[in-house]
Amino acid sequence: MSTALDTVTVAGPLDLPLAGELDVQAACGIMHVHGRRFGGPARLGLDYASIVAAELSALGAVALKLARGRGIPLRGVSTSLAQAALLAISQYLAAATTEDEQHESFLPGGPPFRSADGVAFEIETLDPAVWQRFWTTLGAGTRVISSGWHPFMHRFATATCPLPPELTATLAARPIGELEQVALLTGMTLVRTAERPLDRAPAFVVSGEGRGYRPVRAVEPLPLSGLVILESCRRVQGPLAGHLLRLLGATVLRIEPPGGDPLRWVPPIAGHTSARFRALNDGKEVVEIDLGTPDGRRHLLELAAGSDVFLHNWAPGKAERWSLSALDLARARPGILYAHASGWGTELGPEPPVGTDFVVQAYAGIPPSLMTIVDVFGGVVCAHGIVTGLVQGATRVASSLLSAAYRLNAGARRRCDRPLSVPVCDDLAALAADPRFSPALVRADCALVASPWEFTS
Repeated sequence: MSTALDTVTVAGPLDLPLAGELDVQAACGIMHVHGRRFGGPARLGLDYASIVAAELSALGAVALKLARGRGIPLRGVSTSLAQAALLAISQYLAAATTEDEQHESFLPGGPPFRSADGVAFEIETLDPAVWQRFWTTLGAGTRVISSGWHPFMHRFATATCPLPPELTATLAARPIGELEQVALLTGMTLVRTAERPLDRAPAFVVSGEGRGYRPVRAVEPLPLSGLVILESCRRVQGPLAGHLLRLLGATVLRIEPPGGDPLRWVPPIAGHTSARFRALNDGKEVVEIDLGTPDGRRHLLELAAGSDVFLHNWAPGKAERWSLSALDLARARPGILYAHASGWGTELGPEPPVGTDFVVQAYAGIPPSLMTIVDVFGGVVCAHGIVTGLVQGATRVASSLLSAAYRLNAGARRRCDRPLSVPVCDDLAALAADPRFSPALVRADCALVASPWEFTS
C-alpha cells in the first residue's frame, strides 16, 4: 500500500500486512520501546514513523539528484514507514540481539517531572558532580542520590528511567521557582515543558558558495560513492548522520580520541564492540587523534584536505578554541562542506545549557518519550542538510536537535486514523528472528538495520 508520497510505502520490503502508522509502530518495535517507561507497549504521541519516512524520502530524492549530477546512473529511490521505524529502534534492536550474557533491566518509570505547583519539566546533566550537588541541595539522601544516577544516565540506552521514588517526591514537593533556583546554583539544566508544540525555524540552514565536492569517480552505484566524510561526533545525532551518509555510498572517516570512543565498550557487547555503538558506526573507518594537542589538530586538517565534508557536534565555542572553524577547514581544503550538528543551534545564545534529546523535547513541546526520538530524527535532518549542501555547492550546513524537534512538530499536525490490525511486538529478539523482517536487517553478531532506501538504476 502506498502513502500520499509515491516513493514512500508502508511496509517496504517487509512481508507484513501493515496498513498504516499504528501497525508500523506496533509491529516494528516502537510501541514496545516507547512503552518501557510505562510497563507495557504504548503508542507515541505523534506519527513518528511517517514523519521520519517523509524526511528519509526527501533525503533520498536529493541524493538521487546528486547522483545524476555526478553521472551515476540511478533512476529512482524508495523507502517506507517500516524501514524508518526500524532505523529509529536500531540501537535498541542491536542491544537486544547480542549473545552478551549481561542482561538489561527495563523496570518502568521516569520523567517528565512535575513540581508542587503543577509545572511539567525535564532536567539534564552529564556530570555526576552536578547530579549530586542538585539533589543534596534539595535535601535528598546520599543513598537515593547515588542509586538514581545510573538509571538517569542509562535512560538514553534503555528508554526507561526507574528513579528512586524519593527523588521524584522531592521534586513534587517544591514549586517550580525554587527548583529553577537550585538548578541555576548547582549547574543542573532544567527546562519547563512547553504548553504547546513549537515550530519556528527551518530544520537545517545551508549557506556559502564553494567549489563543491571533489571530482572523484563513483566505485559503486550509490549517490555519495567516492566522496569522503570526515566525522568527529559522539552520542547519536552526529554519528547517525554519518551512518546514513555511509549507507548512501560515502566513505566515512571517523575521528576518535586515543584509545577509542568510550561508548565502544558499553555493554551489551556484539563481537568486540558495544552493540549500540555498532548500530550507528559499523562500516566507518577510524583514526584516533588527540584533538587537545596542536599535532592532533594538524592531523585533522591534513585529513580534511582529502575530504568533501567535515561533520562535528562539538560544544559551542570548541571549534574556535581549537582553531578548527569553518574558515580554518576551508584553508586546508577550499570548498569543503562544514557541517555542525548542535543541541540548541543559536536560539539560546552562545552559551546554551546542556542540549540533549529529553530537554529539547520539553522545550519544543514534543509529546514526551524516553526513546531518543529527537536524536534519531536530528541525525536524519543533519544528513539531509549535508546532501542538500553538496548538491548546491555550499560551504556550511547547520542543524540542531531543536531544529529537528521543530520539524517533528510541523509533521505532527496530521495523525493516521487507520486502526491497529497487527499484533504488537513485545520482544525485539523475536522481531529480529522473524524471517519477514530479514530483507531490512543485517546479521553481524547482532541485528543491524540495513539501508532504509532502495535505489533503482
